[in-house]
Amino acid sequence: MGRVRDAVETVIEGKRGAIDTALVVMLAEGHLLLEDVPGVGKTMLAKALGKAIDCKVNRVQFTPDLLPTDITGVSIYNQATRAFEFKQGGIFANIVLGDEINRASPKTQSAMLEAMEERQVSADGTTYKLPSPFMVIATQNPIEMEGTYPLPEAQRDRFMARIEMGYPAEEAEIEMLRSHGGRSPLADLKPVTDGQTISGLVRAVTTVYVAPALERYIVRVVGATRTTRDLRLGASPRSSLQLLRACRALAAISGRDYITPDDVAALAVPVLAHRVLASTESQLAQRSVEDIIGSCVRSVPIPDRS
Repeated sequence: MGRVRDAVETVIEGKRGAIDTALVVMLAEGHLLLEDVPGVGKTMLAKALGKAIDCKVNRVQFTPDLLPTDITGVSIYNQATRAFEFKQGGIFANIVLGDEINRASPKTQSAMLEAMEERQVSADGTTYKLPSPFMVIATQNPIEMEGTYPLPEAQRDRFMARIEMGYPAEEAEIEMLRSHGGRSPLADLKPVTDGQTISGLVRAVTTVYVAPALERYIVRVVGATRTTRDLRLGASPRSSLQLLRACRALAAISGRDYITPDDVAALAVPVLAHRVLASTESQLAQRSVEDIIGSCVRSVPIPDRS
């Protein structure tokens, strides 16, 4: 995965943390939500990751008039064969870029739920399997902006991690002006691996060892979000599983065949923050959910490393 990271970094300057999180989510068979203001490179990151891997990549531009069948597909009558044929929608790809997902209606957003969770599409009584590997990378602008629909909790919970790109550092932005000023660096980006190799890495990640003490540690960290008064909605049991899978992928990327408490601490915020809701008191005190998740992690004793 180092070659994929290096390839993406030729396009995205100074955002190694975001790139590494995207790679972790891919190896953990999850989906990624990129949430930030316009113009900070959300779509570019998704495009660069898709182009660095020689596999099928589809982009779905979410708009208010987008229909669920535009995503999943639709059956069309073929007069030549006198039979209905299923025409695949944009979801049928290895990497699906859902651009500005919160600009589509809730009904259209929900069309992706089955595909993201079960990796299949059901239409007209027939189930169609999605290709492997399969990953959805969705971008969205903050929900306070005009013309957007807040993602429902069930939809947000389908994403393994949520990250913010943030503004680049000064030197990184200067380098962006130099490299992007003439032509898009995506034009020069060549694939460095393929979908079959990624599928093999995904299977290898599932063999990363997790000590019983680390399993208990993950459960207690997630459980702390359900007992703190700073949150009115804690993380779901699915969160524990997603955090475990993400930790395995991070360990593999780091060259280890076992996870550590540091992996849990590093991934707790991107994996858990978008699944919880701050209490009214926390909102009035202007405490972010990221700070609250950090406090929950610190409140749980670290397992004995011996």
